[in-house]
Amino acid sequence: MAQRNLVLILARDLADKLASAVFLVDDQGTLVYFNERAAEILGRTYAESGSMRLEEWSKAFSPMDLDGSDLPAEDLPLIVALRDHQPAHRVFRIRSMDGNTRDIAVTALPFFARKGEFVGAAAIFWEHRLEPTADGSGDR
Repeated sequence: MAQRNLVLILARDLADKLASAVFLVDDQGTLVYFNERAAEILGRTYAESGSMRLEEWSKAFSPMDLDGSDLPAEDLPLIVALRDHQPAHRVFRIRSMDGNTRDIAVTALPFFARKGEFVGAAAIFWEHRLEPTADGSGDR
């Protein structure tokens, strides 16, 4: 296995200390880690899933818009952060590896070792809950 950049090593250490779900990828989009809270949402631990290429993890959770239509991989916040080296956010639906469907809010952030040296990205996410509207129907 190639040696990881110090920024990703430190990000993994931080992810282990956060109560939020965190999913880390290197500059090629290869999954390098996700924490215990992410495992609760994704339905499998990192030890069980291991490293995955972008082509694998971007489809593994069957991402969908909130209306149930397929969400193209290029629209996932983490892929936007990888491609554009810019933060991205979106609320969408996944099917976790334990078969449950969950609405999640995802904010993805690019990581740089120094200016111009992109080393990877992180997605911080949480289950998105319906907010009641004035008519009581709920709002996403």
